[in-house]
Amino acid sequence: MKPTDLPKAEKGEEKAAETAPAAAPAVEEKIDFSKVEVEPLFQDFVDFETFAKSDFRAVKVKECEAVKKSKKLLKFLLDDGSGKDRVILSGIHDYYEPEELVGKTCVAITNLPPRKMMGIDSEGMLISAVHHENGEEKLHLLMLDNHIPAGAKMY
Repeated sequence: MKPTDLPKAEKGEEKAAETAPAAAPAVEEKIDFSKVEVEPLFQDFVDFETFAKSDFRAVKVKECEAVKKSKKLLKFLLDDGSGKDRVILSGIHDYYEPEELVGKTCVAITNLPPRKMMGIDSEGMLISAVHHENGEEKLHLLMLDNHIPAGAKMY
């Protein structure tokens, strides 16, 4: 059934629309969590004021490259919404290749003091989820919808 409030299409366009195949329905990936082990929750509480001091922000990956002489480290050049690029190093090269992360939107803690790694100041920490599956560590960098702008604060 066609909507009646749309402008009339040209005959060729109408025919093409009728013969175009319908998009395949999205198939949800089945994930078996029965062999997944996660770390136990902390038993100690953190007061709200301490938690509120951590500045979690959406960051856009502008560039990403492997750090020379390091097997694990990736160097990220990030847009954190401040107008100044931020460099963060993360030991996730076992899980990701640099080129697959460019353009992604991630979450970072941006108010940690700089920490020198392999002679490079890392200006924060990217947030990842870690678990064990069949005795093997798995890591997933937390990635957000690309519609979230750089610098958006996480609460």
